[in-house]
Amino acid sequence: MWSPLILQWWWWWWQWGMDEEASDGEGEGDTEVMQQETVPVPVPSEKTKQPKECFLIQPKERKENTTKTRKRRKKKITDVLAKSEPKPGLPEDLQKLMKDYYSSRRSVIELEELNLPDSCFLKANDLTHSLSSYLKEICPKWVKLRKNHSEKKSVLMLIICSSAIRALELIRSMTAFRGDGKVIKLFAKHIKVQAQVKLLEKRVVHLGVGTPGRIKELVKQGGLNLNPLKFLVFDWNWRDQKLRRMMDIPEIRKEVFELLEMGVLSLCKSESLKLGLF
Repeated sequence: MWSPLILQWWWWWWQWGMDEEASDGEGEGDTEVMQQETVPVPVPSEKTKQPKECFLIQPKERKENTTKTRKRRKKKITDVLAKSEPKPGLPEDLQKLMKDYYSSRRSVIELEELNLPDSCFLKANDLTHSLSSYLKEICPKWVKLRKNHSEKKSVLMLIICSSAIRALELIRSMTAFRGDGKVIKLFAKHIKVQAQVKLLEKRVVHLGVGTPGRIKELVKQGGLNLNPLKFLVFDWNWRDQKLRRMMDIPEIRKEVFELLEMGVLSLCKSESLKLGLF
């Protein structure tokens, strides 16, 4: 039999053991709770892109009646002439160009004075003639005129064209007509004005072929006298690479009319000078 003292001691010891187990259990639970509470939260790295909010952009409202206007291309003279058939030049064409040119700077009375009589115009080329055949038709007495001409600083016939290259072509194509007549080149390319003046002073010349600008300059400097002139022929119907005639070029047209005012118009009205359109 256990004595009461031993039983009391054993009870105290058993009670103490139970308290220890209970305290151990509570400590472990607290540890787990602390571990759960102190678990570090992962911080997102800088490389990780955070999702961005997307917004739908509404398209701008267009005006219903907006029509894009196309820039109209300006017609060039090449486009116009390419679609038109070549027509021979007529005296009326020259008269009309003169009125259009002087209309803004002359009065009505002065414009009427510019009208040339029909008698001063020669027969126009109908596009079937070569230059030699045309000159033979308008000037059948060329040989006689040439023999009677003895004045220096003058010519009997002037042929006016748009360029030096065209002048050389005309000179080559008129061999059958000119015969023994002397021809002078009256253009600016590679030829100085003073050289042409000296040539006109030195010998008698029958034919002159050139551009209106150089002919006008020679008249202005006194190197060329227009009074003995009998025939003035325009290279009217020939077209360049851009299909332009001589009078279609503004610079050439201006120089032609300035030359006409330097005595040509007065000679035409006196019927001592004839105009031809080749």
